[in-house]
Amino acid sequence: QVQLVESGGGLVQSGGSLRLSCVASGGTLDYFAIAWFRQAPEKGREALASISTHLGQTYYRDSVKGRFTIASDKAKNTVYLQIDNLKPEDAAVYYCAARADEWGAGGYTLDPNIGLYPFWGQGTQVTVSA
Repeated sequence: QVQLVESGGGLVQSGGSLRLSCVASGGTLDYFAIAWFRQAPEKGREALASISTHLGQTYYRDSVKGRFTIASDKAKNTVYLQIDNLKPEDAAVYYCAARADEWGAGGYTLDPNIGLYPFWGQGTQVTVSA
C-alpha cells in the first residue's frame, strides 16, 4: 500500500516561490502517474500537473504553465511541485495523488477525476500574502 506525505507548504509573499514535496512509502513510485491537486476554501479540488514517473514526461493545466514545475526523484521516491511567482489565488491546500500507470498516460494527460487516484496525501497548506 503506497502512502504519500506532502510537505513544503507555508506562508509566502506574493511573487515568491515554494517547492512542495510528495514522499512515497510502502512501495516504489515507478510506473505511477503522480498528480498535484489543490483545493481552496469552498471550491472543488483542481488538478494542476501530472508526471509519468517511469517516462519523466509531464503535463500541466493551461493556467499554471510557466509557473508550476513538476519533477520526480526516483532515488528519493519523491515528486516535487515548484511554484514560482506565487499569487494570492494560489492559496489552497495542495495534495499529491497517485495511480498505477504502466503506459505512461500521466505524462500526456491530466485526469481531473479524483476517483481515479487511489492514493492521496494529507495535504499541505499554502498561504500567499499580498
